[in-house]
Amino acid sequence: GSPITDENRRLRDKKHLNDITAAQLPPLHHSPAKLLLIEESIAIQIQQKEAYEEMQAKLAAQKLAERLDIQMLKFEPEGEASMQYREVRDEI
Repeated sequence: GSPITDENRRLRDKKHLNDITAAQLPPLHHSPAKLLLIEESIAIQIQQKEAYEEMQAKLAAQKLAERLDIQMLKFEPEGEASMQYREVRDEI
């Protein structure tokens, strides 16, 4: 037989692969990975860890409040409620 060029061999192999499976690589939605300095990487990891811990703390507080049936009410120490207990006296 006649020798097959590399391009023809690649096309033939690709066609054969398409006949075997319908699986395709997903399209690349994000930019490819980029190199970071180790300091930048550590800073990003610390920031993500802090955000994660904060989110976990909020979730834990919410679950605890639901469990204990705690309701947050408005607190106004200098509002109308505190004025009800004060007596006005004239100093002579």
